[in-house]
Amino acid sequence: MTVASAIPAFCQGIQHFGENLANSEQYTTEAAIKSGNKAISSPNDAKAVFQTILAADALRYLTLQTAATKQSGHPGGFASIADTIAALVMLGHKNILTEVGHHAPGFYSNMFLDRSLEDMGIKTVQQMGERFREMHGLLGHLSGQIPGLLNPAGPLGQGQHFAMAGAKLHPGVLFPVTIGDGGLGEPYIMSSFGHFNTAFPQVTNFLPILVWNGYSQEHHSMVSTKTNEEMIAYWQGNGFAEVILVNAKDYDDSNQAGEYVDSTQFSLAKRLAFTQAILEATDKAAKSALGGTLTVLIVKQLKGAGVHKRGAKSHNLYPGDNLEKDYIVSALKERALSPEAWQLVRTNFERSAGGPASHNVVTEKVLPLPELGELPLTEYEVHGDKKVATTAMGELVVHVGQKDPNFVIANADGNAASGINNINIGLKIVHPTVDDLYFQGPGGQVYEPLSEDACSGLAAGLALFGSRTLWCSYESFAINGLPIWQTVTQAMAELRRPTPSTITLFTAGALEQGRNGWTHQRPEIENYFAGMMRNGNIFPLFPCDANSIQVCYDWAVKTSNKGITITASKSPLPIRTTLEQTRQGLQDGGIVLHDSEGKKKVVFAVIGDMTLIPVFDAALHLESEGIGVRIVSIISPRRLYRPHDVAWETCSEKDSHFLDEQGFEKLFGGDALIGVTGGTSAMLEPVILRSNSKRDTFAWKRGETASSAGQVMEFNGLTADALSKRASELLA
Repeated sequence: MTVASAIPAFCQGIQHFGENLANSEQYTTEAAIKSGNKAISSPNDAKAVFQTILAADALRYLTLQTAATKQSGHPGGFASIADTIAALVMLGHKNILTEVGHHAPGFYSNMFLDRSLEDMGIKTVQQMGERFREMHGLLGHLSGQIPGLLNPAGPLGQGQHFAMAGAKLHPGVLFPVTIGDGGLGEPYIMSSFGHFNTAFPQVTNFLPILVWNGYSQEHHSMVSTKTNEEMIAYWQGNGFAEVILVNAKDYDDSNQAGEYVDSTQFSLAKRLAFTQAILEATDKAAKSALGGTLTVLIVKQLKGAGVHKRGAKSHNLYPGDNLEKDYIVSALKERALSPEAWQLVRTNFERSAGGPASHNVVTEKVLPLPELGELPLTEYEVHGDKKVATTAMGELVVHVGQKDPNFVIANADGNAASGINNINIGLKIVHPTVDDLYFQGPGGQVYEPLSEDACSGLAAGLALFGSRTLWCSYESFAINGLPIWQTVTQAMAELRRPTPSTITLFTAGALEQGRNGWTHQRPEIENYFAGMMRNGNIFPLFPCDANSIQVCYDWAVKTSNKGITITASKSPLPIRTTLEQTRQGLQDGGIVLHDSEGKKKVVFAVIGDMTLIPVFDAALHLESEGIGVRIVSIISPRRLYRPHDVAWETCSEKDSHFLDEQGFEKLFGGDALIGVTGGTSAMLEPVILRSNSKRDTFAWKRGETASSAGQVMEFNGLTADALSKRASELLA
C-alpha cells in the first residue's frame, strides 16, 4: 500500500504530514476510547495520555491551517488550551462552551474531528478551509448555526451564562466553559457566577476553565501579573470551593523564560507528564463539579503554544499570513501528524460521548416544554377604572411559572418596583433566606441579581437552550444587559431548531421617572430595538393598556426564535381597547382608537401608553376647529415595514407577515400624519417610510428632573398644544 492511499479521505487538503512520534508503536496499537465506549478508561492510562497529545497537536494544526487558508482568524488563544479541550473529549465530555469568540477556529476543528461538521457538508480539511469565514460557512466567531456547538460567542463576558443555563436545565451533564484571561477583566463573569451559586447552590455541573495564557488581544492580560497563589485566592474569594491549577512551567525542561511557557517545546517525556496532569486535573474537576462542588480548572500555558507565534502576536492572522509564509509552514510541520495518527485521533473523537456532538449535545434536541393551557386573561371594561398594565401581565406570568417549573423571571431592580409584585407573591424570589415578608425562599423562580447582565444573561441563555423565561428591567438600565440579549436573538434567527422566544418587559419608562431625573430617563434604548427590527425576528411591542399587554404576552409566550420586547407603564392608565383589538393590532401593527370626520383628516400614529394622553387632548382641540382626527396606537411596528425592508426570509423560523398597502392606507391615510412617541423617533420609521401624507414626528429629546409625566413630556415638546398646532400647520 502506498503512503498516498493510506491517507484517510477526511485529510484531503492537509498541507503537511509528519512522522510518528518516538516510541509511538506501544501507544497507538488501538484507539484509547475502545469500540462501544464513550471515554477513555483512565486519565493516567499511558495510551490515553499519548493519544491526547496527538489530539492536541491535531487541534492546533487544524486551527492554524484553517485560519491561514483565509489569512484571517484567531489561532493563538485556543492553542494554549488545546490540550484541555482534547482531554475533555477523551474523557467523554462534549457539551463544551466558550466565552471567547476568538476560539472559533479551534472549536470548528474540534467539531470537524468528531464529524459534526459533516452535517453541514464539510467532510475534508480542504472544505473546512474553503468555508471558513465565508457566508453559509464557518463564521469568524461562533454562531447558532454550527452543528455541535452549543452557544454563540461574540462580546467577552457572556459564555458563562450559557454554561449555567445548560447546567440548570440538565442535571448530571457537565458544561465546561472556557474563559480567557483577557475576558476575565469583564466584571460580569464573577458576579454572575456568584449570584447564580447563591440562588441555585445545588447546580454546580458547569465548569469554568480559565485559559490563563498571560496575554489579551494586543498586550499582556491584566491578570498576567498575579501569582499562582493570588489567582487561586481570587477564585476562592468568589465562592469556588475547588480550585485546580495546572501550570505548564512546572514541567518545562526547555529553559523557557517567563511565567508562561509552551508545552509543545518540552521533551516528549515532559509532554507526556504535562498531558497526564491535564487529563487528571480535568477528570478531577469534572467529577468535583458533577459531585456538587463549585469548581474551576485553571490551565496556565503561554498564548500561542504550538502555533506560528507566541504571546499577543499569536492572537490574529493578518493579510500575508498565508499557507506559504515561512513561520506558518514551520509551525504546521512541527505539529504535523502521520496519516495513521490522524485516523487514530478521528476514531477517538467520533467515539467520544457516543458519537458526533451534532447528534449528542443538549442543544441538538428540542427541550420538551410543559403545556401551559389557556392563559387566564382578564378583560377589563373599556373606559372603566384605570389599571396598571404591568400588574395585569404579572398575573399571566405567574400562571406560566406555575405550569412550567423551569420558567425563570429575572429582574435587577425588583418586581415590586415595576408594579409586578404579584409575580413575587406567586412565584417567590429565589434566595437562601426564607422570608415571607419579601416572598423569598430557596425554591423561587424569580431571579434578582443587581446586574442587568446577570439577569438578561441567564434569561436569554435559558431561552436559547430551550426554556421559557422573562427578563424584566427598567427601560433606563436595560442597556447593560442588551449585548447578550442581542447575541442570543441573532443566534435564534439562524438556529437549526425551534426554541422559545426570549421575551422582555421594560417598565418605568422615562415619562414615569420624573423625580429621579435624567439618570432614569433613557428611552434612547429603543433605538437599539428599532435598528434590530430589520433582522427579521425582532418584535418590539407597545401595548396601550392593561388589556393590550395581556394579549401581547399571550402571543409572545407562544412564539419561537424571536426577540420580543414589551414596553409598558407601571402607572394606572385608562383602558382603551378590547382584547380582540390588540389581537388584530398584533397582525396589522396598530389599532384605531379614535376616528372622527372633518373638513380634513389628521392621523396621529402613537407609540406608547402615556403618550396617548396629550394626543387625545389635542384631538379635542382639532375637532373643535372642524378637523377630523384618527388616533392609531402602534402595537407592533415591525408589522408596518414593507417585506423587503426586513431580512425575514433569512430566519430559520420565518415570519413573513407585514401590513399590505391597502391596510396601511386604512390605518394611516389622511391629509397629514404625526408620529408621536415617548421614546426614539427611529421606532416610527416604518410609518414615516410608507406614508405619503405631509408628516412630522414628536419624540423624546432628553431627560430632566420633573414632578410629573406631563412635565417631562412638556419638556420634550409632547403637549396637546404643540401637537394640535403642528397638525394645523401641516394641514394648511
